[in-house]
Amino acid sequence: MTDAGPISTDGSSTHRVEAAADHRYSIVIPTIGRPSLGTLLDQLANGTGPHPELVVVVDDRTFDQTSTAPPALQMISVPWPVRVINTGGRGPAAARNAGWRATCTPWVAFLDDDVEVPPDWAARLVDDITAAGTAVGGVQANLRVPMPSDRPPTDWERNTAGLQNATWITADMVYRRTALQEVSGFDERFPRAYREDADLAVRVRRAGWRLTRGDRAVTHPVRPADDWVSVRVQAGASDDVLMRALHGRNWRLLAETGRGRFRWHVATVATAAVTLISLATGRRGMAAAAGAGWLALTTDFLYRRLAPGPRPGDADFLPELRRMAATSAVIPFAAVRHRLTGLHRHGRRASAWPPPIAAVLFDRDGTLVHDEPYNGDPDKVRIVEGAKEALDGLRRRGIAVGVISNQSGIGRGLLSTAQVEAVNRRIERELGPFDVWQWCPHITEDRCTCRKPLPGMVFAAANVLGTPTYQCAVIGDIEADVHAAEAAGALGILVPTAATRPEEVQRASIVAETLAAAVTAALAPRASAAPGRTAKPAAPAHLSWAAA
Repeated sequence: MTDAGPISTDGSSTHRVEAAADHRYSIVIPTIGRPSLGTLLDQLANGTGPHPELVVVVDDRTFDQTSTAPPALQMISVPWPVRVINTGGRGPAAARNAGWRATCTPWVAFLDDDVEVPPDWAARLVDDITAAGTAVGGVQANLRVPMPSDRPPTDWERNTAGLQNATWITADMVYRRTALQEVSGFDERFPRAYREDADLAVRVRRAGWRLTRGDRAVTHPVRPADDWVSVRVQAGASDDVLMRALHGRNWRLLAETGRGRFRWHVATVATAAVTLISLATGRRGMAAAAGAGWLALTTDFLYRRLAPGPRPGDADFLPELRRMAATSAVIPFAAVRHRLTGLHRHGRRASAWPPPIAAVLFDRDGTLVHDEPYNGDPDKVRIVEGAKEALDGLRRRGIAVGVISNQSGIGRGLLSTAQVEAVNRRIERELGPFDVWQWCPHITEDRCTCRKPLPGMVFAAANVLGTPTYQCAVIGDIEADVHAAEAAGALGILVPTAATRPEEVQRASIVAETLAAAVTAALAPRASAAPGRTAKPAAPAHLSWAAA
């Protein structure tokens, strides 16, 4: 193995929770429904070596695309339990967080849904884990990107091939669960598959862990792409701004990533701007000189992208020439625009991940009020002891408070909307005003996206409050409340009651005995919010389609 030590350490890496020999692992696979997911699952199912204890497929399609499980999961048979979580299109960082938080094993392997694994992948993974010392927080696989044998690769193919030398990418990266917990996982402010894994690696190493490269290998085929893909990927320039805001001017050195061509893009845009301004002001000589500079820079960029690719006479040459000519003229402007967008969004400094909690969302029945099944009578409302004090404490701190509640009695015909609203008004008279109310009137058979454990109400409440879901906490008395929180990227806290099943308590990451204790846990620094508890979800039914 190759080894990269911690960036800085306070000695904490010398005493870790799991023994190096404990090779139990789970797999997390974010997906947007690509057919390649089925190929990957089939390869994993037919491989050799120790099975994962759980495979979490995180369906990150938007809710209007997720009325059914990803197509690749509908017909496939696997020898290990699979859990499907829907995260509503919040991006790979959020999807991976939802995935690893649903596991309980000492190690979590992240795989992209478009990689291909050899038959001995699981055996090699366990070998890499077993060889890792107690100070090792993660082990990266070796990535191979097949290139065409009959011609030079295109620009997009070479771009993909660059993954072979990239460090700490999560196309295949296994992390120790303790390391993920210490740094609170991936920073969900990175909205795309770019830099989020580099940022995680920097923070894990700063926490005192070592990262290594193992002996296992996977294949990453080049995905089909349209002519403008190289322009769209310039959106990553905004993420570069966030990396600098988080890690300083030397972030590229810390993340072990190369420097791009951005300075030349700035020069290209500048010469184009001078050309247009000079023409508008009648300074034709300066316009000609600046225009010549723009043309030279654009031509040089085009040549650098085209020269390593298909040659004249190759069947792919003319299409590649057309793509490169068009995109080489546009890319500098796209890159500069996204960099400016990043500066506007993130500025020069950014708070550490995760940001503090800004809103706390409560389940209603069983959490704020004693559960009275299908209650439509305000006179039957009985406030849970300590609820008023907990809410008032949050309000004094300027923390928004809200309620998210399943009210299937409406869908069952047992309650009216007016009755639910009347009960809610009584609760507000007793507990004070809430910043947001969200309730779901549906039954399970409606397959809505709002009924807990689905995260729709968490998203809706956060949207009303103008608060990112990762700055929300959800407090409830059953597992569905916690699962809704986790799928939305919020902090889930369980306050058990007599109705809470023992296995739900055992599986919960954070358990509080009272509402006051739950609020304290919500407002604590996120990395230390869990009082030494590791989530222990029971093995779900194979291929069960139940988001979160």
